[in-house]
Amino acid sequence: MRFFDKNLFLTGKSSIKLYNKVKDLPIIDYHCHLDQNEIANDSGFSDIGELWLKADHYKWRSMRLCGIDEYYITGDADYKDKFIKYASIMPKLAGSPLYYWTHMELKQIFGIDIPLRPDTAEEIYSKANEVLKTLKISNLFKKFNVEFVATTDDPIHDLNKHKKYGETLISPTFRPDNLYSFDEEYISSLANVSGIKINNLDNLLKAVINRLDFFISKGCVFSDHGFEKFPKNYATKDEADKLFDKRGNLTTEEKDSLFGFLLNFLGKEYKKRGIKMQIHFAVVRNNNPEAFPICGKDSGFDLIGEEQSVKDLIRFLATFTDEERPEIILYTLNDSNLQALTAVTGAFRGVVMGAAWWFNDTVEGIRKNLSTIAEYSVLGTNLGMLTDSRSFSSYVRFDFFRRILCGYLGDLVDKGEFDFISAVSLAKDVCYNNVKNKITK
Repeated sequence: MRFFDKNLFLTGKSSIKLYNKVKDLPIIDYHCHLDQNEIANDSGFSDIGELWLKADHYKWRSMRLCGIDEYYITGDADYKDKFIKYASIMPKLAGSPLYYWTHMELKQIFGIDIPLRPDTAEEIYSKANEVLKTLKISNLFKKFNVEFVATTDDPIHDLNKHKKYGETLISPTFRPDNLYSFDEEYISSLANVSGIKINNLDNLLKAVINRLDFFISKGCVFSDHGFEKFPKNYATKDEADKLFDKRGNLTTEEKDSLFGFLLNFLGKEYKKRGIKMQIHFAVVRNNNPEAFPICGKDSGFDLIGEEQSVKDLIRFLATFTDEERPEIILYTLNDSNLQALTAVTGAFRGVVMGAAWWFNDTVEGIRKNLSTIAEYSVLGTNLGMLTDSRSFSSYVRFDFFRRILCGYLGDLVDKGEFDFISAVSLAKDVCYNNVKNKITK
């Protein structure tokens, strides 16, 4: 078989036919961390080292695992030297999603179909940089048929660059994680940007809704929340008023209870406005105390947390009536109890399990996610892939996902367990139609 054969992950005739039905569908990237300013400026890239290694913590983590000095990761080495060091670890990455993504990007963006290794690094670096001389962000969006991009934005962020560029609509996502710190400096910033003096909980809520409505005016259709675990307690409004007043001296339990109140409050406000609520959980962040001051957040030191308590998830979902509950998309970084978490979606309307997230964004992780949703929920309502990336070359991940999905469905067809016409319909829904309906409602 040729290296990275055109039928990668497509294991039978039906999977190949299915893939040809969905491979060219537009891309809706409903969760990512791209920079609105770089999109607005239609930035180019000095070289492939910058494109790949400027902000990709997946690559940084693997380089550390292979013993590469931090100077070549987040340090001051030039991008060529960083690229050469990254190339040096490639032969070690059998089965890693990075190996697949790297070579899919080389082929689809640069037309290079030779393996990246120390002995090919200089040749590939030179060929890729020739392509980059005329490549800008808008070219990548056009090449991958990117229709919609939802960036991730704090309530205090300026959204003046969120609009349509060419055929790609850039939309903000409302991510209020910093609100839950109850930090005075952050609350002051929120007051300034909203124009509302925040001296009690009612005014905090007014300021938050002010910003949510501003986000919606800029095309926001998704919110996002990231935390280690769901609250165990949910304060009443009267209790929350008192807790907010003593916010500088909250116990862990009190802070959890106030967090619970806000999470429920926001969910109800999302429902009123048709905003979909994404929740990312079971993550522990900034785990290396020596590296964090040097490298900062989002640098490859976040890890899989303990498995989420199913009872705590149920408790959260039960704080809403069916009429109050927004559409909720769940992502767990710890998929050890994925079956139990997925089963919960069958007990509460409007709740679905999201894509295999982060450490699970692998060949086997995606297959596990798909088969678990199929067996314990409903695969046909799944929202498909997203990049969750800071890299503009990450859109090959949609092809990665589509191939794995078609391999999974095609195998069912070839074994006589599913009919081909239904498989085509389901694949199109998961790859495009389902999430398209979410952003147009």
